[in-house]
Amino acid sequence: MKAIFKPGDKKKYTVRITKQDVAAFHNEVVHEVCSTFALAREIEWSTRLFVLEMKEEMEEGIGTRLEINHKGPAFVGETLSIEATVERIEKNELLCSYIARVGDRLVAEGVTGQKVLPKKKIKEIFEKAADV
Repeated sequence: MKAIFKPGDKKKYTVRITKQDVAAFHNEVVHEVCSTFALAREIEWSTRLFVLEMKEEMEEGIGTRLEINHKGPAFVGETLSIEATVERIEKNELLCSYIARVGDRLVAEGVTGQKVLPKKKIKEIFEKAADV
C-alpha cells in the first residue's frame, strides 16, 4: 500500500440522482428521493477514490465501516456532491469522513473505513466464510 495520503486530504465526487436511485422496496416506490442505500453506494465510491491510488497491483480495498447520518433529501435530477476527507490511516485501514450535499443543502454526513489487503488474503477470507 502506497502511503501517499495524510489526514486532511480531500476528494470530491459528484453524481446525478436518477429514478434508479429512489427509495423503493420490492418494486414499490416509497419516496421519489435518493434512497439511503443508493447514497451508501455513492459514499463508498467517493472514499474508494483514495484506495484506487493507494493500492498496489496485488492489493484491493475492502469495506470495514459505513456510517450514514441522512439529513435531507436529494431529488431525482439533482447533482449530489460528496466531499471525502482522510481522517487517519491506521496500518492498512483508511478512515474517512464525508459530507454529501446538493448545493448548500446537507444530505448526509458520516464516516467510512476501508482496509487495503492482498487480493489473495481477501480471497481466503471469502472462501473461509463460504465454508461455514
